[in-house]
Amino acid sequence: MLLVGLVVVLAGLAAAVSVAHLPSYDAITATTTWATLISLVAVGFVAKVRIRIRSTNHDIAWTETAIVIGLAVAPASVVILATGFGIGIATILTGSSPIKRAFGIGKNMLVATAAGLVLQAFEWPAASSGLAGTALPLAVAYLAAVLLDELVTLPVISMATGTSLRTLFREDWGFRIGAAIARLGVITSTVLLINIDFRLLLVVPPLMLSLHLLYSARVRSRTEQQVWQRLAQTTDALNVVELDEVLTTAVTRASELFSADEVEVELRDVDRVVRGGADGVSYDGPADQPTAVQGAVVPVRLEGHDKTVDVGMLRLRFHGPVKLSEREHYTLYTFASALCTAIRNAQAYAELARVAEAHAHDATHDALTGLPNRRHLLDAGNDHLHHRHADGVTALVLIDLNHFKEVNDTLGHTAGDQMLAAVAERLRAAAHAEDLVARLGGDEFAVLLRALPAPAVAAHRAETLLAALYEPFDIDGMRINVEASGGIAVAPATGGMVELLRRADVAMYQAKRAGQRVATYAPARDTADLGRLTLGGDLTKAVADHEFTVNFQPIVDLGTGEVIAAEALARWRHPTHGMIDPLRFLETVERSGLLPAFADAILDQALISAGTWRDAGFEVPVAVNVSPRSLLDARFPGSVLARLRAHDLPPDRLILELTETLTLSQLDVVDQVLTRLRDAGVRLALDDFGTGYSSLSLLSRIPVHQLKIDRSFVTAMESSTEAAAIIRSTLDLGRSLDLAVVAEGVEREAQRHALWELGCTAGQGHLFARPLPSGTLLAALQRGTGGRTGCLAVALHDAGAVVRLPQGRRQGGRGRHQQA
Repeated sequence: MLLVGLVVVLAGLAAAVSVAHLPSYDAITATTTWATLISLVAVGFVAKVRIRIRSTNHDIAWTETAIVIGLAVAPASVVILATGFGIGIATILTGSSPIKRAFGIGKNMLVATAAGLVLQAFEWPAASSGLAGTALPLAVAYLAAVLLDELVTLPVISMATGTSLRTLFREDWGFRIGAAIARLGVITSTVLLINIDFRLLLVVPPLMLSLHLLYSARVRSRTEQQVWQRLAQTTDALNVVELDEVLTTAVTRASELFSADEVEVELRDVDRVVRGGADGVSYDGPADQPTAVQGAVVPVRLEGHDKTVDVGMLRLRFHGPVKLSEREHYTLYTFASALCTAIRNAQAYAELARVAEAHAHDATHDALTGLPNRRHLLDAGNDHLHHRHADGVTALVLIDLNHFKEVNDTLGHTAGDQMLAAVAERLRAAAHAEDLVARLGGDEFAVLLRALPAPAVAAHRAETLLAALYEPFDIDGMRINVEASGGIAVAPATGGMVELLRRADVAMYQAKRAGQRVATYAPARDTADLGRLTLGGDLTKAVADHEFTVNFQPIVDLGTGEVIAAEALARWRHPTHGMIDPLRFLETVERSGLLPAFADAILDQALISAGTWRDAGFEVPVAVNVSPRSLLDARFPGSVLARLRAHDLPPDRLILELTETLTLSQLDVVDQVLTRLRDAGVRLALDDFGTGYSSLSLLSRIPVHQLKIDRSFVTAMESSTEAAAIIRSTLDLGRSLDLAVVAEGVEREAQRHALWELGCTAGQGHLFARPLPSGTLLAALQRGTGGRTGCLAVALHDAGAVVRLPQGRRQGGRGRHQQA
């Protein structure tokens, strides 16, 4: 009220000053001038184009336009008073309240006063020659009028609505500036027209009314055209199949289309509400959460044209009171119908996608256990093998339940199904996150092991999987034990999953035949390897012609670099195929009946070399790998001891390396052979320790002197915590049992240091020497390293230095190597 009173008082002062400076006209001129100016202002005030932006109605009025035009052709004192009379008549005709009438008269008289002062400052009309001389004063005068109108009006609106002045000033400023520029153009062109003939002032009021009507019609036409264009674009944007995208498009586009502060879409059947505006979705959740926009709400049902389907409700929310026009209501109903169709289409697509996904899942998964089936395993495995990384190893474990048919026959298929489901659950729990557990059918399961640090780790993973089946199963109140056999195969370079599955199957049946729990696939034992079979016919000639030779890889003390033993490695120098790897012919030798002659030939060469080294001053024991089939021959110990005597070597100069392919059932026969050899002084070593299931079982039955850590663990120890843990546990086991431990595959100095720090005192690998002929190895021993003969590496500590060995590096007598 104070601001309104101040405006009225200032307007009264301006009116008093204007009365004192009124010019004198003759009657006709006075009547024409006053009538024209009053009607011009009244028409400018009444003629408005109303545009709604959100909850605010914006009126494009011509009052300032009429005032500036009047000031351009008449004295300011006349225009100020005519403005008061014109606004008073217009507010009476429009039924405005007395307070609004007083404020409107006072404000517009002040606007006329400010614009008149600006024109006087430009010495108008003397400076109104030419377009520039006319446009610049009018532009400044109109700017002053608009700014004063804003400065007086906005505080009143702010106090009435509680909205800050900054918010009001910044609200839709672009729209207001555009309207002001358009009105300035009308002012300039009208004044230029009047300058041609002053009598044209009489036609300005009807001309402004005509312009107003034309402008209003064009605004409405353009607005409706833009609305229908936006509606068409919006309905096109709703034509998507994802429900979330439909709802997001609906709230953002509807907010722009209907100039709403917030749009809400409620889905009836799923208790879901999505709210948002032009900036995106602000809420997506249950319908019981209230909205932050309090004000007018325009609801409309989301139903089709036939009114038979009702999917929810669309609500337009506004901060203030809003009444939509008839055109906006029709647009809203059209949009709601399109949104209803889009939601129904998206829901139908989602249901079809769900059904298709369920069918796809059923096609690739076992219905009983929920595990992936054979098809899924082959597809996922082939995809993984195609994209696998070079630093990871892929392996497959095939698991078959033994005597499962007895469960079905005795307890029924229902109990059998329960057991299969329980087995699947235990395998799934025991597998790693990156592993793929599948049921191939019947009582056969498979686990695809991905990104293994080393091939040998697959055996430990297989042990973990089978260990998960040890505990009895509770089926219908009965506790039932399950026995299983496993086959392990590492992914081949070619052949894909089909070949990998075949190899795992071969290994599994090898385990069953040998009475083992787990067996690892070896090409030498694969009867499907045709290349291996072609060598069988050449074996007799190879033994007779001494085509089998022996190379030696030294075993070195990791601390001093001294050679403490040498492993004999058989090679076949084939006249046609060249040098043949033992993995390709050893199984053939074992199955051919030529094993004794082959073993004698290799043992003879090894012992001859050990004697030669001894004669040269190097007491280097020789390690020879022994086939499990040889240990089943009762004549084998006598043959070994006879050859030791023939070459005049003490038994402790020979180390027989046993593989983990020995089974507990074979140990009853083998034990007599090993006991005789051990009692005679021959030392025993367990080769590739940790890669087979029977490691601990063998140690409990055979008191070996030495364990050899498989090379795959050494290769992976720096990058795999699992491999490092296996090495550490093997060393701990060796210390506990007073056994020497030798690490295979030492190829870098960093590995040597790491093994030494873990407590491993011996190793072999390319870091020290590759497999060498006997004479070449002797020359290397004689040449030595660092001025020390018999050494192939620089010592880790200087000669004469006192090295305090922790308990972890002290090895007992049974495992201690004989050293020079």
